[in-house]
Amino acid sequence: MVVVLGIDPGTAHTGFGVVLSRGQQLAALDGGVIGTGPDEALERRLARIHARVCDLIARYEPAAVAVEDLFFGQNARTAFAVGQARGAVLLSAGMAGVPCFSYTPQAVKQAVCGSGSADKAQVQRMVGALLALPEPPKEDHAADALAVAICHANGAALQAALA
Repeated sequence: MVVVLGIDPGTAHTGFGVVLSRGQQLAALDGGVIGTGPDEALERRLARIHARVCDLIARYEPAAVAVEDLFFGQNARTAFAVGQARGAVLLSAGMAGVPCFSYTPQAVKQAVCGSGSADKAQVQRMVGALLALPEPPKEDHAADALAVAICHANGAALQAALA
């Protein structure tokens, strides 16, 4: 039995998803979004993300934190902001002694949907199906975080089976 905390970092919306893996069975324990206000100072936003991730780690005691890697698109400013939110998450895990693992968006989509170019709606549907949820997660950041956790849980289970 392995608990994984998945994170989709962002300064405005940081998605989180907690997945329990029992062999081939996966279950969602929690999921949602850590939201911050655009009028809040960056340091307050990062402090809120850090505190909430610390709370999630204390509550669920995950064996690992899986974080989505940065995607460098057209906007460097957005990439830097995501990197700062990612740093707050890594700090939270590091302070709790929980190992972190990073996955590219393409690797997550490949693991969950079978295609590295899957769209957000497809990721939401597959996350719902893989976790046997009554309906797919409504918030795409939460769905992405659950997908990152699924990606790690499936990979960790495979690595343990091969060891």
